[in-house]
Amino acid sequence: MYKRCGVDLELKILEKYWGYNKFRPLQRDIIISAIQGRDTLAILPTGGGKSVCFQIPALMKDGLCLVVSPLIALMKDQVENLRKRGINAIAVYSGMTTREVDIALDNAVFGNYKFLYLSPERLKSDIFRMRASKMNISYIVVDEAHCISQWGYDFRPEYLRINEIYEITGRKPILAFTATATPSVKADIAEKLALRQPNIITGSFERPNLSYIVRNTENKHSVLLKLANSSAGSGIVYVRERKKAEDIASFLVSQGFTAEAYHAGLSSEQRNNKQEKWMSGSVSIIVATNAFGMGIDKENVRFVCHFDLTESLEAYYQEAGRAGRDGERSFAVMLWNESDVRRLDNIARMTFPDEEYLSDIYQKVYRFFDIAYGDGKESVHRFNLVAFAKNYKLHALSAYYAIKYLESDGFMTLTEELNIPTRITFLVTREELYVIQLNQENLDSFIKLLLRLYQGVFSGYVSIDERVLARLLRNSTAAISSMLIRLSRMGVIGYLPGAKSPLIIFHRERLENRAFRINTTDYNKKKEAFEKRVDSVLSYVSLTSGCRSGILAEYFGQKEWQLCGSCDLCIKHKHLSSKKLFEQEIESKIFSYLKNKSATISDLQSYLDDFSEDYLDVLRDMAERGDVIVRGDIVSLR
Repeated sequence: MYKRCGVDLELKILEKYWGYNKFRPLQRDIIISAIQGRDTLAILPTGGGKSVCFQIPALMKDGLCLVVSPLIALMKDQVENLRKRGINAIAVYSGMTTREVDIALDNAVFGNYKFLYLSPERLKSDIFRMRASKMNISYIVVDEAHCISQWGYDFRPEYLRINEIYEITGRKPILAFTATATPSVKADIAEKLALRQPNIITGSFERPNLSYIVRNTENKHSVLLKLANSSAGSGIVYVRERKKAEDIASFLVSQGFTAEAYHAGLSSEQRNNKQEKWMSGSVSIIVATNAFGMGIDKENVRFVCHFDLTESLEAYYQEAGRAGRDGERSFAVMLWNESDVRRLDNIARMTFPDEEYLSDIYQKVYRFFDIAYGDGKESVHRFNLVAFAKNYKLHALSAYYAIKYLESDGFMTLTEELNIPTRITFLVTREELYVIQLNQENLDSFIKLLLRLYQGVFSGYVSIDERVLARLLRNSTAAISSMLIRLSRMGVIGYLPGAKSPLIIFHRERLENRAFRINTTDYNKKKEAFEKRVDSVLSYVSLTSGCRSGILAEYFGQKEWQLCGSCDLCIKHKHLSSKKLFEQEIESKIFSYLKNKSATISDLQSYLDDFSEDYLDVLRDMAERGDVIVRGDIVSLR
């Protein structure tokens, strides 16, 4: 689209599409690295503006930028944002029909598109690999690149196959991005992506305007209330459970705040509505599970409160970093007590169940979908964890962690919760349909509308929107669903009702019990890495001295940092230091007063009137050290 003709071209593109007249720190360095064709690994903390760093180079170069991202919601948001700016972008992810994927990939090959967003499991699909060879790819971008490392906090085995795409597309510049990566994770990313002499660009992990506060308390509600009362802008409260999100939001509302609960149990429409109200300021506090916040850039977030301990400092740092993006003083507050420590211990045990339990869950998941031994590879199914656990009388949370471990070992993928649209296809010929329309006059206008709105409905399943149909027919969505059911029962259409559900994707055929094995070496390494991350969180909250900002910077490999002066530990140090100076001043005055005489305690008190609240403690310390002698109420130097 653009030919580079001057050093300021990237800034002109920034101004044209994003409306900014300057780059954030390191953005330009990353953009120049990409323009030069270098493989680049960029570690930019939350709020650093990572997406612009690959979007601008892609706009400056002919071809299609391929973006691999594990988060469907984030892909959709970025595609929508690019389209709003007049930039053609498209996404392919789990939950789309084969026809929808086919159309999207054809558009990517033959249409005037600059960005194709893909979930990692789509890279290895035959339908994509056939199209990839025809694509003029400019860059391959790997977002959330820490997911490729087994030592990262969010390992996704599908990421390990990203470099296989080079065989089809040829070597293109690789741009990898993440907000958090320890030194070992950086090295692992570079190795797994086969980066060639990578230019590793790391931003500072210090946030001078963000005060990190940790409180060990049994009364978290009280601390949260004080925090909310003292904050003028918006806030985010992170919790671990959906019910807790609802409960705390209700508590805040009862205390006079505008608050909403946000979690994956809500519909997409509900989540969007709540997010929009918070973004606009009509709701001041959002109480959310970690389903909230990715890709959001809101300026006046004055606090982020973690009501529960996170399982890693990486997750904590990312979520805490959503406060203070406008550079104003903001607070990241972590609340904890011994029950949090016990919960983390329980999670550690459940996250790594024994091989016997993993084998049992493995077989039951396949059996749940009536998949025979040797079958099921690459099949996709809607998955209801509650129904699965109830069917086999399992503890739902334990089953969930077992499935997530099987995912990390490459057996299957359990996606985030998706809103899957209703899909239909006509099972009759056009001639047969015409006869049905003549005999079913009350369905005629509905069928005509379907034919007018949805192309390809005779050749395969297409997605439809009941709300659009209801609006055009001036009817209710319930009436639309009723007509679809009727047509389905008549054998006129194939009808797949929409659903809000995660998907489970099987990457391998079902194995018999004797053939199922996990890699025990990897199992032990993953378990050790997880326990190490949990220990880092517990060490962080247990600190009694130092600087929290500096501890976080060191954790991510930053060797040089400045005392922040605003975290709870720095403030405590200031108070202790000032108190020590204050006590030294009192001691000096006592020595001066008693230099050539003894004095009564009351005389000494009158002399030290300005220090009346503290002088007795200082006098007691001096007596214990033997600096003064106290006999009755008479004080003298030794």
